[in-house]
Amino acid sequence: MANRALYRKYRPRTFAEVIGQEHVTAPLIQALKNGKLNHAYLFSGPRGCGKTSSARILARSLNCVNGPTPDPCGVCGSCVALAPDGPGSLDVVEIDAASHGGVDDARDLRERAFFAPVNSRFKVYVIDEAHMVSSQGFNALLKLVEEPPDFVKFVFATTEPDKVLQTIRSRTHHYPFRLIPPSTMVGLLDRICTDEDVTIEKSVLPLVVRAGGGSARDSLSILDQLLAGAGEGGVTYQHAVALLGVTDAGLLDEACSALAADDGAALYGVVDRVVDAGHDPRRFASDLLERLRDLVILATVPDAAGKGLVDAPADQLERMTLVANQLGVATASRMADVVHNGLVEMRGTTSPRLLLELVCARMLLPAADDSQAALLQRLERLERRLAIAGEGGMPAPVPTPVPPQGRTSGESAPQARAPEQAAPVAEPP
Repeated sequence: MANRALYRKYRPRTFAEVIGQEHVTAPLIQALKNGKLNHAYLFSGPRGCGKTSSARILARSLNCVNGPTPDPCGVCGSCVALAPDGPGSLDVVEIDAASHGGVDDARDLRERAFFAPVNSRFKVYVIDEAHMVSSQGFNALLKLVEEPPDFVKFVFATTEPDKVLQTIRSRTHHYPFRLIPPSTMVGLLDRICTDEDVTIEKSVLPLVVRAGGGSARDSLSILDQLLAGAGEGGVTYQHAVALLGVTDAGLLDEACSALAADDGAALYGVVDRVVDAGHDPRRFASDLLERLRDLVILATVPDAAGKGLVDAPADQLERMTLVANQLGVATASRMADVVHNGLVEMRGTTSPRLLLELVCARMLLPAADDSQAALLQRLERLERRLAIAGEGGMPAPVPTPVPPQGRTSGESAPQARAPEQAAPVAEPP
């Protein structure tokens, strides 16, 4: 028997197992406890954040032999049928609106909805990708959604709630789902790796979370791919970097150190190594932008790591803090803006390496830019150099005193020339 994918194997079975969506699961649990159930729900949010899984859990909670209950027993016929690995139930119908969103499909659903459930308490219709239903299909469903039979429940799941017909939305309870926070996602991945009894380096999990983009399904799919190609030593950082195509942290450290030291040779050397290794210059620029974001936060918030604003290993965090203090807030902020604008210019270009090198030149040459950000960077760089010179014991330059007007030209002190706008001095007789 083939192994199931991780996102299917670890799909939540109850609302208590849904992570990162407490603002949705808490009111649903309370509504099930109070018995105050609506006939239609709208679950919206990014992909892979638990909308369809929550719809199945809701159907499981409604049709449990002890239900409606927020904690399904898991042993009755309905709970077994509606489990993530169950065969399904005739009374819980999942419809993919991307391929069944026409008016004929809506009419067919409307005709079958009035038949009583086969062996459950409620007949639940889960309409996935609800924004793909046509306007005619929504109009055909409108009367049914407005006044359904007592045993019919609707759950609309969509990534674009604004495209759902307003008259349908007004008759539903809307619950917006959100992306899962990185700290919560790292804990989930770590727990899954422990359950799967696999060896994985701790530095790999932030890479998986970043590649997943806050989506539990995408993150678990990436982790599943890494585990499938792991060797005897488990999943290593180098293996994950090569497979995911992200930039090695060492290259980003060298690039940021070169920017802090105004070392153009070292910076262009990093770019040359990135291209020689076969990496995409756009991906390097994107990873560099994220690193500059971390440097801006570290320069602004000294205890950013303790507050969870920056997630990095301890040794790397120490290096990043040092570079952030060397760069300064204005310099790091302007460099991030330059890289961001460069990423916009790289879209569709035929020579991304050339644009990446131009971006590096713009970061190193603030004098070529007449913007206010470039002026702040130059001032910050000048202040830093003066501070370094003062710490090294170098004497500060002493301004030349301006002699009074009564001093004759034969004395040793130089006489300051009066500006042309000054009042003319009376000629001697």
